Amino acid sequence: MNDAAVETPFPARYWQTADNGRIRCELCPRFCHMREGQRGFCYVRQNQGGRLVLTTYGRSSGFCADPIEKKPLNHFYPGTSVLSFGTAGCNLGCKFCQNWDISKSRSMDRLADSATPQAIAEAAKTRGCRSVAFTYNDPVIFAEYAADTALACRALGVKTVVVSAGYITQKARGDFFRHVDAANIDLKAFSTHFYEKICFGAIEPVLETLKYLKHETEVWFEITTLLIPGQNDSDEELHQLTDWIAEQLGPGVPLHFTAFHPDFRMTELGRTPPETLLRARSIAKEKGLHYVYVGNVHNAEASSTYCPHCGEMVIERNWFRLGRYKIHDGGKCGYCGGQIAGKFTDTKGNWQGWRERVRF
Repeated sequence: MNDAAVETPFPARYWQTADNGRIRCELCPRFCHMREGQRGFCYVRQNQGGRLVLTTYGRSSGFCADPIEKKPLNHFYPGTSVLSFGTAGCNLGCKFCQNWDISKSRSMDRLADSATPQAIAEAAKTRGCRSVAFTYNDPVIFAEYAADTALACRALGVKTVVVSAGYITQKARGDFFRHVDAANIDLKAFSTHFYEKICFGAIEPVLETLKYLKHETEVWFEITTLLIPGQNDSDEELHQLTDWIAEQLGPGVPLHFTAFHPDFRMTELGRTPPETLLRARSIAKEKGLHYVYVGNVHNAEASSTYCPHCGEMVIERNWFRLGRYKIHDGGKCGYCGGQIAGKFTDTKGNWQGWRERVRF
């Protein structure tokens, strides 16, 4: 199957005609200039006939039902299932990408499944999924598809979740998050050098996205930082990162430190030692952050949620399975009545699966 046979060009938003006869994409901070037929860095946005199109609208690299904790989101309707999907391509070039076969794909043959926004919303509703997640590759690059799907989901009472690096322009940011209910933003490091040399991007737009979500929206969001040995795991950088979160976003934003495994163009490094994740968690807790977790390793204690008021465990997690659940009245501690930040129901979800493939 060739590219032309599977691509579904869709009129894109966020672009202008440039002075040099090319068009200028204004979706992400790369501001790609494209001549006729040329694609942007993300590969899925292309100049066709002097207009920008999205070539992956309505097509996906696959649909799966996951536990919401895999996103990871620990404070957004715990124990519920989420219908997850992505497309192909990415607007960053992370050398350590853990989903590189999707995000770095240059073949539309990856896009084996197709579904309209309405079909996705209906499938989630039918399967009992509390939410739909745009994930696997960065949904910023399929913003139009994500936005239309979020609207379709909202009409049926299904929540939507964005899993993204937050690399988006101010012009597009409002539209992208307008109908979204939750997000996990990947803050890849707290270093300009890391973003420039390892991710081929910039950190400032990501920090602006985080501040925007906190101060200008009602979107529930959590943050993930993948700790890579010798690259972004020094005490100095971890102090800077957690200081910034505490000062700019507040102590109630959950932070996930997850373990790196060798992949893509960083196979020479070893896996992140569990001790590194616990050290990072300790630093974050010292800064006053209330909810700090470790991921990609088995540590039930550091994966569970504790009340910041009385210190009792209110949500017990063993990998993605929940045990104790002591939250009531939409988010109050079952021991002391203190408020737990997030979106909760009085009973945990009953999703017991790990991952289930969904076919349309």
